[in-house]
Parts: sequence; structure tokens; C-alpha cells
Amino acid sequence: MSLQHYSLRVNGKLRELDAHPMARLLDVLRCELQLTGTKEGCGEGECGACSVLLNGELVNSCLVPVAQADGAEIETVEGLGSDRRLHAVQRAFLECGGAQCGMCTPGMLVASAHLLRRNLRPDLAAIREGLNGNLCRCTGYMRIFEAVERAVNSAGEDRG
Repeated sequence: MSLQHYSLRVNGKLRELDAHPMARLLDVLRCELQLTGTKEGCGEGECGACSVLLNGELVNSCLVPVAQADGAEIETVEGLGSDRRLHAVQRAFLECGGAQCGMCTPGMLVASAHLLRRNLRPDLAAIREGLNGNLCRCTGYMRIFEAVERAVNSAGEDRG
């Protein structure tokens, strides 16, 4: 199959590239665009490590062919904050010890930011539901849930 031309708006920047239509968005982000924050965990859409926002919806980038993302708005973990100002969930994960090995962290951060954009005051049940599909093998989840709760309570701070 021949290469096709694609235009993606990634973290607010227009990115043009040539790729095979069935190339996984995960691989395009990591290999072609050098955005290595998004991780591959299982490669089967089961763990959430590769979570990104595609037109505002949370998706597993290992399951999305780049052809499906042509013309789309994509936000990766790199787009959540900056060196000067971390996103509230990034700060909270640091403060609460919500990251250990780091494999699930990018997907958890993206899923948490997505949750907080849709629900400004989620309770613990809503946080658990919002992070359903993102697996962590290190933390036991409680520190992650605490981090999201702390981000919720970050009065006056940008939660994106």
C-alpha cells in the first residue's frame, strides 16, 4: 500500500506527513512526530497507556489508523501543560505520588484531563468511571484517584 498525505492538528500545531493509511496513530505520534510521551502498553486497546484526545474524545491511539485522524484535532500528554506551567492534573500527580513506573502515567493524565473538562466536580465514583480503561500495575489506583481529587480542588487553577 502506498503512502498517503495527512494533515493533523497536534497539540495546536498543524503537522503534515506521509504515512501508510493503516499506520497506527500511536506510531505516527511517536516515530514520525517525535511525541514520545504517549506510550504503548498492550497494543490491543486494553490498557489506556496510549490514550490521546481525538477531536475531544478519549481514544486508544494504538487502535486508530492515521487515515481516520486526517484533519483531526489531537491532544497528547505533551499538549496538557508546558515547562512553565503544568496542568493541574500533572501537578497533582507529582504531589500525590500518582506516578510510579511512568508507563500508564501519560494515558492517566490525558484521561484525567478529559474527565475534568466534562465534569468540573466529579466524585470518587465519577473519577473511577472516568479512568476506567486505564490500567496501572504499580500504584493500586488510590494515589491516582487522590491526585484527580486534588486537581478538582485546585481552586482558580487552569485545568484545561
